[in-house]
Amino acid sequence: MRADLEIIAQWIKPGSHVLDLGCGEGVLLDYLQQEKQATGYGLEINPDYITACMGRGVSVIEQNLDTQGLGNFEDQSFDVVLMTQALQAVRRPDLVLDEMLRLGREGIVTFPNFAYWRLRWYLMLKGRMPESETLPYKWYNTPNIHLCTFKDFEALCYRKNVLIKNRTVVDGEHRDRWLTRLWPNMLGQIAIYRIARQEENA
Repeated sequence: MRADLEIIAQWIKPGSHVLDLGCGEGVLLDYLQQEKQATGYGLEINPDYITACMGRGVSVIEQNLDTQGLGNFEDQSFDVVLMTQALQAVRRPDLVLDEMLRLGREGIVTFPNFAYWRLRWYLMLKGRMPESETLPYKWYNTPNIHLCTFKDFEALCYRKNVLIKNRTVVDGEHRDRWLTRLWPNMLGQIAIYRIARQEENA
């Protein structure tokens, strides 16, 4: 697995019931099933990814968050709801965040940091929308429609009374290094947040 997925796996208790939104090829869910005896489902819309999940023995549901929502799941029906590298691609990330914490006692979210210094430098020098390994698209064909910074996300959590239980900042190789911890909003490329409702920890 990628190093960032290994960090996420450390935050999930054995035997947890997990929902993975935008689960891709099911790599993380497969690992959690094998190593943490977790149960649960992945949600995905890409047919090739769905086929890959099925090949791994991962339970996957074809469902579009933007058009179908998550109303088919009951409140607090999962221990953890995951969303890795997909929050920036949905129409209303704020509402998805609400739904994650309606369904699960905890949420884990990862997303690219638009304040990373190379992106700032690219924009300043070229005057065009930046491209990088973590954001490898043109402005007109990108699936990322709501790019944000770490500070933007934390401000949203504050406004929604969401507790940030853990935050890890990683580089382009998905590794946690001392330099990214020193100045996260400038030097971190990808954020990994573990969140919960404030009342869950009162």
